[in-house]
Amino acid sequence: MKRLLTLLLAITLLPISAPAQEDTVQAPPSPWLKAAINLYFSFHQDEALNEFIAVSKRTGEREAFLNATYVALELGQSRLAVDTISMALKKFPNDTQVLEFAGDAYLAAGYYLNAENVFARLTENNNKTEFYYISLARAQMGLKQYDLAEINLKQAAMGTNHLPLSNFMLGELYTKEKKYDQAAEAYKKVLEYDSQFIEAKPHYQDALAKARQANKYSAFTHAEAVQANAKDAMQVIKGIKPLSIPIDKDLAAYDSEPEQHHTHIRKPVSYDGDLPMIKVGIGVKSNGAPAGMTSIKFSTSHYFSAVDETGRTIVSGTPDKFWEAEVSGGRAYLVSPEGARTAFNKSVKILQQSDDDNSHTTILKNILTGHGTTWQSREDKEYRGTIEFVYNRSINAFVIINHVNIEEYVFGVVASEMPSVFPTEALKVQAVIARTYALRSVGKHKQWGYDVCDAQHCQVYGGVRAERERSDAAAEATMGIILTYDDQPIEAVFSSNCGGYTQSSTEAGWYPHKYLQPVSDYQDFNETNIQPYNFKELLQHTRPAFSRYFKNVSPSTFRWTRYITEEQIKRIVSQRKNIGDIKAIIPLKRGLSGYVNGVKIVGTGGVLTLSKENEIKKYLGLGMLRSTYFIVQPNLENGVPKSFIFYGGGWGHGVGLCQTGAGGRADAGQNFKQILHHYYSDVKLKDIRSGKEVF
Repeated sequence: MKRLLTLLLAITLLPISAPAQEDTVQAPPSPWLKAAINLYFSFHQDEALNEFIAVSKRTGEREAFLNATYVALELGQSRLAVDTISMALKKFPNDTQVLEFAGDAYLAAGYYLNAENVFARLTENNNKTEFYYISLARAQMGLKQYDLAEINLKQAAMGTNHLPLSNFMLGELYTKEKKYDQAAEAYKKVLEYDSQFIEAKPHYQDALAKARQANKYSAFTHAEAVQANAKDAMQVIKGIKPLSIPIDKDLAAYDSEPEQHHTHIRKPVSYDGDLPMIKVGIGVKSNGAPAGMTSIKFSTSHYFSAVDETGRTIVSGTPDKFWEAEVSGGRAYLVSPEGARTAFNKSVKILQQSDDDNSHTTILKNILTGHGTTWQSREDKEYRGTIEFVYNRSINAFVIINHVNIEEYVFGVVASEMPSVFPTEALKVQAVIARTYALRSVGKHKQWGYDVCDAQHCQVYGGVRAERERSDAAAEATMGIILTYDDQPIEAVFSSNCGGYTQSSTEAGWYPHKYLQPVSDYQDFNETNIQPYNFKELLQHTRPAFSRYFKNVSPSTFRWTRYITEEQIKRIVSQRKNIGDIKAIIPLKRGLSGYVNGVKIVGTGGVLTLSKENEIKKYLGLGMLRSTYFIVQPNLENGVPKSFIFYGGGWGHGVGLCQTGAGGRADAGQNFKQILHHYYSDVKLKDIRSGKEVF
C-alpha cells in the first residue's frame, strides 16, 4: 500500500500545463466504446465497467478511462477507480479532466494527500475553481488541516457555483473550532441560497443555541417548514418544531386574521359557444385525495343561494358575511353568521348571480396548501365559479369542489405554476400546458367527484389571489389553444427545471408517449454522443443552458448540492428497513438524461433498493431531494463513510416542459409555439373553439 501511494503521488507531482479550452462538441466514440456506453444506458453497469476497462487497455482511449473511473466510483469501487485512473495518468499526465477524476478517486478511497496535490494544482491552472477549492478543502479536512481547508472554502464561497455546499462545509469547520457565531452565519447563508438544503437547519439551530442567540432561529424559520410528510425526517431533526399545520385539527388559532374583502374581477373575453367546465378538488393532500375538512368558513362577493343535490334552495345569504360548512354528529350543516344551522344530505352548491364585468368569487378560509412539501401551510383562498361542499360519509368530512370554466381555471394555474414576471411567451406556454393538462385529465379523480386537484399531484391551482395581470393576459392571448397528438390532448406534464436535459416518459418509468422524448436545453453541448462520465462534468461545472435562467429564479433550481451524514441516512432508512451502517449509495438505471430511476443503499447489515422517484428523493435526505438527477460522493473517516455529498440538477421529474428552460428560451427570443414544439415531439397546436390546427 505504501508503495502504491508513493507511485500515485509521484504521478500527480508532474507539472500541469494550462489546459486549452475544452471542446464542447464530442467526437463520436469508437465502436468498442460505443458498445460499453450502450451497456451502461441499458442498465448493465457492472458489464459496462468491465467493458470500459477492457477498451481502455485495448485502445488507450481517454474517454474509456474516464468512463471506467466514473462507473467504478458510482458502484462504490474506489480502489478500482484509483487503479484505472492511475493508468490514465501515465498516458495523459497533463489532462485536466483526467487529473480531476484522479482527485475524485483519491477522495473516495481516502488518499487525501494525493487528492490535495491534484486539486491544489488544478486551482492554479483552471477556471473551474469553486468545485476544485471545495474538493481541495475536503482533502485537507481528511488530513485534519483545518486552517487550510477554511481558507479554500472561503475562496469557494466567493464564487458563483456550489455556494450552499461551500458555506455548509464552512459551518462544519467553524463548529469544530467552536466559532459558533461564524458557524451560524454560514448555515444561514446555506438556507438563503437554497431553502431546500434542509440538513443545514438543525446545524443552524444548534450553532445559534451555543452562541446564545437561539431567538434568531425562530425569527428565521417563520417562513420555513420541514417537510410535513417525512415523518422519518422529523424524527431525525429533533428539537426543530415544523410549522406545518395539522390537516384537520382545531383551526381557531389560524382564524384570527382580519377578514379580507373580495377581489373585483371580470370574466375572460368570451367567445361563441360554451366553455368546457372543470371540477377542481380544493385543499387536497399530496396524493390528490381530499384533506377531509369538517369545518370550512366561506364568504361570497354577491347574494347567494345554497342549492342541494335535488336542486332545492335550502338557504340564502348576503355578500361579505362568513358562513360555515360543518360536519357534526354524522350530519352536514350550513351555519349562518348568526349561528342558525341548516342541515343538508349529500351536497350543496353556493350559487351567485353576477355580470361579466363584476364577476363573483367565493373566499374559503384555512385551505390546505402544499401538503407534503417544505412550504405546507393553510391559507385563505378566493375562487371564481361555483363552490360545492360534498359530504363524504366514508371520511366523515367534506370534499370541496370548485366548478369553473376552463379559461378561468387557467387564470388560476398559470401564475401558480410559473412566476408572473417570466417573459410573456413563456407564460403563454404555461397557459397552453395548463389548458391541455386539464382537458386531458377530466375524470382523473372521479372517485372523489372532481376532475383535477389543486395541488402538484395535478397542477397547482391557486384561484383568484394567485392571478396576475401578465399571466391572465397570456392566458387570454392563447385562449382555446391546446396541444394534441393523434387529435387528442396530450399528457402535458412539466417540471420546474430539467437540469439541462429532459427525460422521456419511458425513462421515468411511466407509460411511453412518443411526444415525451428527451431533449436538451444546453447551448454548447452535443448530447448526441453523451457518455456516462459527462454527468459529472455537467453537474459539477457550469455550462450555458436555457434552463440555467436565473432571472427571478434561484440558481439552486438548476444546480443543487446536499451534505448528508451517514447517521442521518441510516436513521431515515431504518424507518423502512434496518440495514446497519451505510457503506455506499449506488445510483442505478441512469438514463440518457442523467436521471436515475433506482438507488441501492448498501449497509453493513443488508441492502435497500429504491425504485420510485419519490422514494429516492425521500430516503436520501432530511427533506426531499429536488430531483433524481444527481451523483454521490462519500466523505471517509478512517476508511468508513461518515457523510455523502450530492451534486444534483433540476427540480422535479424532468419530463416534458422545462419551465425554467421555457423562460430562458423566451428570453432569447423564441415564441410560445417554438418552445412547445421543442419540448413535445411531433405535436400539433389546436384551437378547441374551431377544432382547427394553429400554425
